[in-house]
Amino acid sequence: MALLLKNAHIIDPQIDLDCIGDIVVRDGVIVEVGKDLSIPKGQTRDMTGKIIVPGLVDMHVHLREPGFELKEDIASGSRAAAHGGITAVCCMPNTDPVIDSAAGVEFIQGRAREVGKCRVYVAGACTKQLEGTTLSEMGDMAAHGAVAFSDDGRGIQSAGMMRRVMDYAHQFNTTILSHCQDESLVGDGQVNEGAVSTRLGILGWPAEGEETQIARDIALCRLTGTPLHIQHVSTAHGIDLIRSAKAEGLPVTCEVTPHHLFLNEDMIGDDYDTALKVNPPLRTADDNAALIAAVADGTVDCIATDHAPHTPWEKAREFELAPFGMTGLETSLGLVLTNLIHKGTIDYKRMIELMAVNPRSILGLDRVSIQQGDTADLTVFDPDMTWTVKAEDFASKASNSGFLGQKLRGRATDTYVSGYATMEEGTVVE
Repeated sequence: MALLLKNAHIIDPQIDLDCIGDIVVRDGVIVEVGKDLSIPKGQTRDMTGKIIVPGLVDMHVHLREPGFELKEDIASGSRAAAHGGITAVCCMPNTDPVIDSAAGVEFIQGRAREVGKCRVYVAGACTKQLEGTTLSEMGDMAAHGAVAFSDDGRGIQSAGMMRRVMDYAHQFNTTILSHCQDESLVGDGQVNEGAVSTRLGILGWPAEGEETQIARDIALCRLTGTPLHIQHVSTAHGIDLIRSAKAEGLPVTCEVTPHHLFLNEDMIGDDYDTALKVNPPLRTADDNAALIAAVADGTVDCIATDHAPHTPWEKAREFELAPFGMTGLETSLGLVLTNLIHKGTIDYKRMIELMAVNPRSILGLDRVSIQQGDTADLTVFDPDMTWTVKAEDFASKASNSGFLGQKLRGRATDTYVSGYATMEEGTVVE
């Protein structure tokens, strides 16, 4: 199949490309990039006023399958990704059964081939059943396609166990994705420990419960030499620790989520909105500012959503009983455009690094760029389209978003995976 995308603003910092032009795709591969191009037959799309970038990647997503398909599954989660302009996701292993063997990796990959609307990569568990006591079958999972390893959802509590995980992972040339949560400090904490937890009468989740494990895992990275990626950093001091590790030359990277960038504890009011209950919790306005500054100065490597769908009845329970987590696949790009691009905090090149280039590099995936011979994974967005976040507009099964009702500027309109549209003119292609 031949495809011609005409008159787009094409941006790819990997090859210093920033121009108005056309892209010709044939059989899933970019065959020409230039101006005034034409094709003898095939589909031609006029992209005037739109921007085309290398396909976006979300490296931290919970697709819930197997075991929790009431919340989300690979079909609905990948549709949500396509609807958000995302061409690839990396799914976490805290499913039922846990993805701690090659069979689990193969299952996800097989389901994604059958029903997926984006590329689905798999992070295998570091320890069996996420229990933090016995190594998982990491070598076997790596041989069958796992791209990273994580005990996301809990984190590994024992420093000795984390060292064994990192030593073992080192021989497979893979990255450990670390969920930093010291359970002895966090306990039953529900929201950030401080004035708001006191006002609401809810148990606090101290920043130190995250920061102590960030410091620990950086020390273990120094000891083992294994690449370490810190997931969903939420505090200013956590960022400082990572910045120092990078200055030391350690192979440490990190991600932040849109909700930790743009929401904070002050937004949790007397209605106890459980959509704002996330792990780690929403922190302070000062933490927001520190995270945004770290996005701008290059300390933060990726923006990832930690897309965590739940059923309406789960989130409708009392705050203490409701599960942690917020959806994010369909709002991530719009939030970044609205709050970072249009406010002049970062430019498009930096956005592409955060949302397309760096995630692939950290996960060891093939580079995707907009040049002849590369795979045609492309995200197209209208930078000026205004829209309101509404539950009924989501392709995900879930709508537990803390951004419902917000007016955003900028939205994905088309998504291409291997040159085939998974979303066209704002509608997921079935």
